[in-house]
Amino acid sequence: MAFRGKKLISNPNDVVTDFIEGLVETYPALQYLDGLPEVKVVLRADVSSSTHDKVAVISGGGSGHEPAQAGFVGEGMLTAAICGDVFASPPVNSILAGIRAVTGTMGCLLIVTNYTGDRLNFGLAAEQAKSEGYKVEMVIVGDDCALPPSRGIAGRRGLAGTILVHKVAGAAAASGLSLADVAAEAKHASEMVGTMGVALSVCTLPGQVTSDRLGPGKMELGLGVHGEPGAAVADLQPVDNIVSHILRQILSTETNYVPITRGNRVVLMINGLGATSAMELMIAAGKAVPQLQLEHGLNVVRVYTGSFMTSLDMAGFSISIMKADQGILERLDAATKAPYWPVVVDGPRPPAKIPVPIPPSHLAKSDEVSRVFK
Repeated sequence: MAFRGKKLISNPNDVVTDFIEGLVETYPALQYLDGLPEVKVVLRADVSSSTHDKVAVISGGGSGHEPAQAGFVGEGMLTAAICGDVFASPPVNSILAGIRAVTGTMGCLLIVTNYTGDRLNFGLAAEQAKSEGYKVEMVIVGDDCALPPSRGIAGRRGLAGTILVHKVAGAAAASGLSLADVAAEAKHASEMVGTMGVALSVCTLPGQVTSDRLGPGKMELGLGVHGEPGAAVADLQPVDNIVSHILRQILSTETNYVPITRGNRVVLMINGLGATSAMELMIAAGKAVPQLQLEHGLNVVRVYTGSFMTSLDMAGFSISIMKADQGILERLDAATKAPYWPVVVDGPRPPAKIPVPIPPSHLAKSDEVSRVFK
């Protein structure tokens, strides 16, 4: 029996506007353009086009993937995020407004996920901005490893690996590099990352009926972040098996989604899709690291676990693996004030476990026994 999904909202038509208002109230370093509800742009409060002396890094897309992309606006990451309606590409005029608001003499880089609507609208906005005298470059991210490039009009979809590209590009821009160099680093990062996910349920749009497409005991491998059909529906498996399948798919030498081979250093991202508990995500991370190390011969140098690019209330998670050369690691470790970028330990990883302390009374007895046998 179909039923309307339960949501903590006032009006289904206002959810994006209400989200933006709550976000900037929570994080004073962010603000939005006074054009709601038509123009939905979140930007750094300390940046304006007249004074910004670094490359502006702008991304965006349909809403419903929070914290992406607006939650990653901040010094050292995105300069602005353009929000569309739920699962709908932002209109050209909103993208143009964002470009005009934050782009100074150094120009701006648009980081765009590989969906037809986003590519079209951001591309049109970029051309219009260039005609107005702005310097604009665009990098398309398609990190999906569930479907081959021949499937679908746009090819490989942009998924959670995009967040890692944001971080690399934002740090490069913050260091003062030129637009061409920032774009080159972003493009390089986009070619080093692959992502695949598994869903235990499909998402429910605000005000809409909950879908029962995935029945009890079923999971869908490679489901799109907008609920698009994935590669296969299968019986639910233990998380060890799920993680193993995803890692093999991303790292397959037959498809060569990412240029990762044994002995490489990699970054791992475990991304919740919206309704997956922190406990489950940490379990997935704990299973993925030793598999990458022992079965695939990789050196896992950073692990990011949390919800970075969601799909409303979808249950499930995705795994992103990025080949980590020294330049990428330095960008990932660089400081940022983006509110949803995780705080992690940079540099060499300490041991994952240490011995349980021995009670002092046991130590005393051990010393006594040692003296007796001397």
